[in-house]
Amino acid sequence: MTNTLHRYGSGESFKDDFIVFAISARGINDTGAVGKQQRFLEIARKYNPVNMGDASHGAVYHPSKNLNPLVHWRRNLAPDFDTVVRGISCPTTVAAVFDNPDSVVAFVKELKDADIGLSINISGALDKVQECARRAGLERHSVEYSLGFFGQTDRMADSRTLELSTMCGHGMLSFSFVSKLMEWVKQGRRTPEQASTTLARFCSCGVFNTTRACRLFRGN
Repeated sequence: MTNTLHRYGSGESFKDDFIVFAISARGINDTGAVGKQQRFLEIARKYNPVNMGDASHGAVYHPSKNLNPLVHWRRNLAPDFDTVVRGISCPTTVAAVFDNPDSVVAFVKELKDADIGLSINISGALDKVQECARRAGLERHSVEYSLGFFGQTDRMADSRTLELSTMCGHGMLSFSFVSKLMEWVKQGRRTPEQASTTLARFCSCGVFNTTRACRLFRGN
């Protein structure tokens, strides 16, 4: 099971959205898992992830206690990879998000050679993930599908809002907040990059894809 399973969008909309997870099983392979998960993130960092996170402590985009009224326009948008890698203190779930398949293939190949002893899961459009795995010399042993949304779907938000809000698998991005940022981008009050990192800070598990979000904010 992955908290990225219900990302909303067409197959083509996930062309730049790949999430690779590492997790240990309690009582089975969690001994020494902290070092193994740090190793996972250190390897991931070499292949230019757009986001990276530890489900227990947060992601490369995180809130700050040092705020002032100008922070929304002048905030540093640079990701903080060091804090994420150093911050792992217990067995948890770690993830790295990539915006191109070549990086995923190179990362998975090195993970395979490193043999860190953790369960690895790749989330994305099925055909694209399958292709990445085969290019890395692997064949999947299982797959999990999302069947989409059922019920009174007419009461849901519009498709663009859903594409952005469902990139937080724990539902921390409200439809109204996403809609507000979309309107601010249209008005020029925020750039797509500013809006994307704002949403990423609310999605603390590190699976929010800022590259895909920028594209969606631009209307692509």
